[in-house]
Amino acid sequence: MGKIISSEEAIKKIKDHDCLGVGGFVGMGHPEALTRTLEERYINTGTPKNLTITYAAGQGDGNNRGINHLAREGLVKRVIGGHWGLAPKMGKLALEGKMEAYNFPQGVISHLYREIAAKRPGIITHVGLKTFVDPRISGGKLNSVTTEDMVTLISIDGKEKLFYKAFPINIAFIRGTTSDKYGNISMEKEAGSLEMLSLAQAAKNCGGIVIAQVEEIVDSGTQSPWMIKIPSIFVDHVVIADKSEHWQTYGEEYNPAFSGQERIPPGDIPPLSLDERKIISRRAFNEIKETAIVNLGIGMPEGVSIIANEEGKAELIKITVEAGAIGGIPAGGLSFGASYNPEAIIDQPYQFDFYDGGGLDIAFLGLAQVDRKGNVNVSKFAGKLAGCGGFINISQNSKKVVFCGTFTSGGLKIEIDGGRVKILNEGKHKKFISEVEHITFSGEYSADISQDILYVTERAVFRLAGRSIELIEIAPGIDLKKDITGQMEFKPVINDNIKQMDPAIFREGMMGSIKND
Repeated sequence: MGKIISSEEAIKKIKDHDCLGVGGFVGMGHPEALTRTLEERYINTGTPKNLTITYAAGQGDGNNRGINHLAREGLVKRVIGGHWGLAPKMGKLALEGKMEAYNFPQGVISHLYREIAAKRPGIITHVGLKTFVDPRISGGKLNSVTTEDMVTLISIDGKEKLFYKAFPINIAFIRGTTSDKYGNISMEKEAGSLEMLSLAQAAKNCGGIVIAQVEEIVDSGTQSPWMIKIPSIFVDHVVIADKSEHWQTYGEEYNPAFSGQERIPPGDIPPLSLDERKIISRRAFNEIKETAIVNLGIGMPEGVSIIANEEGKAELIKITVEAGAIGGIPAGGLSFGASYNPEAIIDQPYQFDFYDGGGLDIAFLGLAQVDRKGNVNVSKFAGKLAGCGGFINISQNSKKVVFCGTFTSGGLKIEIDGGRVKILNEGKHKKFISEVEHITFSGEYSADISQDILYVTERAVFRLAGRSIELIEIAPGIDLKKDITGQMEFKPVINDNIKQMDPAIFREGMMGSIKND
């Protein structure tokens, strides 16, 4: 059967101190059978030891699957990851200082795979300047046991840049749908091709081993060459996974609308109930202009795509996600990264090429903390390690950014009565604080490049005005002193021209608005 072996045989190829690169996005494309078998081998034999693990997008279900399989003290020595929130077990090891841990922008890591494949020394980019990955702050290091500098500040033509150092990859775990006995991999049932090709090329050109997880084997010569995403020359071994470990996403076993094999009517996607999430999503949606190219982040911003669908405007804009889908309606939850009815799906590194070059008209991203300088933290707060994911790439390069989140957190309850907002129970934790714990978005950098920045909550809207936060809108029913400034650790700029948020946001039915200028 050529390259086809069992997952147990495949894992035996990994040696102590190897660097293992794992492909995937949440659960989409993650080779679950391989990471689960690696965990079992370590539990049973104590080998392999002291691995370096690298991955671009977050991979996990917030519990046991994905990168969580590899969160074993002794198994892992170092992790270089883009997003950590879905792998809390790995995050715990990092926060406790039981391994070396780096958090780099997701797009940077996916691009590093291409640089490693080409044997270039690393990446030179503006992405990450004045955020926590800037070496003047922490260089992406997440704890005190992490000492090696992997990011350097340099100057090119008088402009500051960051240099991210390349590193060898010895083993690559990738995933596709089908393979022939030679290892030609197609992805017809996958929701994204992600960084699989770049990662495979990186491992091969480092003299390493590429192991592909697939759902089934087909006869040689039956696959169209146009469908082959990973050619056999980049694949050493193929493992056939049980369907229970080859779900299309962690949210759905298989949805043909994610892979373009069927289309679902837009009306089949359920609307949002009228609560704080819908208020925020509606207000954010009103910033979109017709024909805009859009990115949506995970969490609260996911609601913007549902509002676009509710308003019948989804086809007037092009919503993208960093995983590679263009067009359609992004999915949420454990299917985040996939899109219903995508027009096209490209590799993740190419999506980030477009993002980094300023191709996005507007992006909608979450917020955990905002400070007086306009800095935003979503990566490390309240003893939790979430990581930046694609947040830094997207927020630093989109022409306009709308940060979306509730005004407070931890028990917030609101009611909408007659088009007015009532705070029934205030959240325990303030989000608008004097100084963020981690700079994932730099207000200073944004001001320097003259970005258009908004902060949208269920009760107020702010904008970045120079290096300050200015209050520009208040929801009906909200008291300025009690509900806004009384729940902030700093006083925003407040002028006489504060507007009321659009009343249509707070009523049932369609809003019926989208800008076309």
